[in-house]
Amino acid sequence: MLIVIIEDDKRLRGELARFLKTLGYDTAQPDDFEHITDEVRRLPADLILMDVGLPFEDGYELCRKIRGEKPVPVIFVTSRDSSRDELESIRAGGIDFITKPYDTLILAEKIRRALALTDPNNFRQIERKGCVLDLHLSILRCGEREVELTRNEFRILYYFFMNDGRIISKEELLDQLWNEKFYLDENVLMVNMTRLKKKLREIGVTDLLENVRGKGWRL
Repeated sequence: MLIVIIEDDKRLRGELARFLKTLGYDTAQPDDFEHITDEVRRLPADLILMDVGLPFEDGYELCRKIRGEKPVPVIFVTSRDSSRDELESIRAGGIDFITKPYDTLILAEKIRRALALTDPNNFRQIERKGCVLDLHLSILRCGEREVELTRNEFRILYYFFMNDGRIISKEELLDQLWNEKFYLDENVLMVNMTRLKKKLREIGVTDLLENVRGKGWRL
């Protein structure tokens, strides 16, 4: 899956590309904004993340041009947060709209849903170590048993599933999962980790999340 990032802020573009890499996506970051339409035209994009305030022409007009040539889904990622801007993104052909600063996991969900509209067989679930995380129902299934997860439990486990085999520190979890909409301090994190492990034990799963002493946890 190739996601094209159209963002004129080099730092933000790089941060977004690194995040998408942790989710398993390939990215392209065209930066010749004077000829951006031609650059995008040459890329086999599965989805485009589009800023609005671009050099030479705004993202709305660029979206109209791109969507006029191929039906690639476009999600607007912008600091503009008025209802007028959101309406304009719809009129331009955007499939979704998210404002900066954004919750990375909400963006990940919007990406999954946008891709699922293109191919409904994509991104319904993730399987790791014999367990399946249902992305739509927030349910973990292991063998014949399943457990429903709260929003924070799902967000935590989803991050581990997307970083399978890598040690995740407490600090990284707090950095990735905390924002204005989803408050997660150290105490809240540890309470949710305890509850999550208890739920895993209740369905007979004891080795999905490994404690790595002094470093964090690993799926």
